[in-house]
Amino acid sequence: MKSIRDIYKIGKGPSSSHTMGPERASKLFRQTHPEADAFRVILYGSLSKTGVGHGTDRVVREVLSPIPTEIIFSKEEIENSHPNTMDFIAFKDGAQVGCLRVESIGGGDIRVPGDPAAAASPDIYPENTLSDIMSYCKWNYIPRLSDYVERYEGPEIWDFLRSVWDTMKNAIDEGLRSDGILPGGLNVKKRAKRLYDQVDENENPQLRECRIISAYAFAVSEQNADNGTVVTAPTCGACGVLPAVLRYIQELLNLSDDQVLRGLATAGLIGAVTKKNASVSGAECGCAAEIGTACSMAAAALAELYGNNLEQVEYAAEVAMEHHLGLTCDPICGLVQIPCIERNAVAALRARSACNLSYFLYDSRNISYDMVCKAMYETGLNLRHMYKETSEGGLARIYPTRLEKMVAELPQH
Repeated sequence: MKSIRDIYKIGKGPSSSHTMGPERASKLFRQTHPEADAFRVILYGSLSKTGVGHGTDRVVREVLSPIPTEIIFSKEEIENSHPNTMDFIAFKDGAQVGCLRVESIGGGDIRVPGDPAAAASPDIYPENTLSDIMSYCKWNYIPRLSDYVERYEGPEIWDFLRSVWDTMKNAIDEGLRSDGILPGGLNVKKRAKRLYDQVDENENPQLRECRIISAYAFAVSEQNADNGTVVTAPTCGACGVLPAVLRYIQELLNLSDDQVLRGLATAGLIGAVTKKNASVSGAECGCAAEIGTACSMAAAALAELYGNNLEQVEYAAEVAMEHHLGLTCDPICGLVQIPCIERNAVAALRARSACNLSYFLYDSRNISYDMVCKAMYETGLNLRHMYKETSEGGLARIYPTRLEKMVAELPQH
């Protein structure tokens, strides 16, 4: 199984699969063909259908600039390939000198079909399922999943996680200071600052908790939608969930940054298990793969930081994922704004509830995280393509229809 470094990537929003992945692919192809004087990039599937809203064409041109680049949004369906597939073609003096097919598989990672070693990182962990990891920890008297992470990643993993946490905190702080309208044409207002500014010490404790966690999740998600710097956790579209719950619990329990890093390590391990055995790509398995995984990561991190045992940590992750099964990915106009921003806040609150349930009920559970992870993958693969980041179904389809109806009902002059 891969390092948790593959889960946490620092970069610009709004989409790990539609901006970070294509950016890496473009850099790879440009390095391979420095002699080219022109490029052509063909986008397929979800990259074609929502690439403009996600900024795919923009980031590809930026990387390949100043070489002239033609970008084609293809309607062709490529069989037996990832929904986020792209073809790169290089030209020299009008003649084709090279080509490469790349799949953006989620979380900013890319895959070159037929060349599994291309752009791939080495395996770090010998165990590939959470049940195997739990068994290893029990047999070797390892009390926390974060200790397991350190055993295989080495002590240097803490410096890496510190940079991740610093970036997450900066995204929250910047988001809480920012207001105005998000780019893209939907006229979506930034609301994190408004939420946070209304926090009242004398407010009902449950409402206050809801407001603070939501404000933090909104802050990071709005930074992502505004092309700000965020951390994939496990993706850009779900980047607000984990930072929100970690920041809240740090303040609630007066935890040090070093203690919070323990939660980050455990969360990263849950993300790595999910990525290994299922998917974190909304284009492949719907939003359960993104927001469901983020919720599981956050719930497990909370359980770790509360000092819960291994079974409670696993159950927290399982509960969080189970109730996101079948969640559609239907971004309006291909923008990571509606329903994505609110969805991050709701998932952060769900992570808190999943952690609480795991504390009470872990000794009577029937479902393991590995089971629900497999169920998420099978359910996601069987979702109709219109519900998997194509902006052709769900809210994305209803929203323009509603606009057309409103226009039709205007008084005629």
